Amino acid sequence: MTYRPSSPYAPSRRPSLPRPPRRARLPRPPRRARLPRPPRRARLPRPPRRARLTRRGRLALLFGAVLAVAAAVTVPLLVTRDEPAVEQPRTLLVPEGWRAGQVYTAVDRALQLPDGTARKTATTPGVLPLPAAAGGNPEGYLFPATYPVLSTTTPEALLRFMVDTAGKRYGTGRIAEGARAHGLSVYQTVVAASIVQAEADNPEDMAKVARVVHNRLARGMALQMDSTLNYALGRSSVDTSFADTKSGSPYNTYARKGLPPTPIGNPGDEAVDAVVRPADGDWLYFVTVAPGDTRFTADYATHQANVAEFNANRSAGQR
Repeated sequence: MTYRPSSPYAPSRRPSLPRPPRRARLPRPPRRARLPRPPRRARLPRPPRRARLTRRGRLALLFGAVLAVAAAVTVPLLVTRDEPAVEQPRTLLVPEGWRAGQVYTAVDRALQLPDGTARKTATTPGVLPLPAAAGGNPEGYLFPATYPVLSTTTPEALLRFMVDTAGKRYGTGRIAEGARAHGLSVYQTVVAASIVQAEADNPEDMAKVARVVHNRLARGMALQMDSTLNYALGRSSVDTSFADTKSGSPYNTYARKGLPPTPIGNPGDEAVDAVVRPADGDWLYFVTVAPGDTRFTADYATHQANVAEFNANRSAGQR
């Protein structure tokens, strides 16, 4: 084996260092002493089983529940029995065509008031909401209808309700337009309707009677209606004497032309509708010869014949 010297450029080997001494192992800590386990909890004795109800027991329990429910229902009934019962309203019927005096009497009776109470209330200025044209006179505005009446109802409230109802019925655009079409105001339309209501034998004749009123007004003729004269005399009769026609009352339409100053009663819807929408015709006269038989004509001679027939029928009926 050839010996080669070490090259001076070769890295010199580090001398091996002595190994460090091994770390001394610490002694292991002593194991923790195990605590003794707690003694087991003593088990409580089980509760005794619930006693089962017998059939008789179940029936007794059910009967007790029924009594409890019945008591809960009965107690409120016993309490409410002492409460005042709700008053059932009575009714007051005001027929079409009634005059104000008849309405006042009916109101006094319905409210159990002294005679004259309703009239005094109605004629007190400012109490009722009447139109200015009425001049404080409720005639024509105590609208015919059926009204509820309670023990607390006052004459002022009841009469005001009638006038309010009339104002709503007469205040529609249809009534206003119909009145203007015939050259009348709404108040004059109510006046004419009250005459139609009093003169017509049945609703079917109202439009024809209204046409007679319009035709005579248009010609400047006196209306010559018995109904207006009877209103002035405070009666209801078909017997009009020659002396009656000489009355100086403004309601005497035999002597005065045009409409009377106020309505002569309280007309219903049909009479008002007849005035704003009268039938077509040239009639100037009419007379009810017999119930359900009213004759309309434009010829005076024919009318005189019809009047003679009416008188004959009355004479025959009086025998």
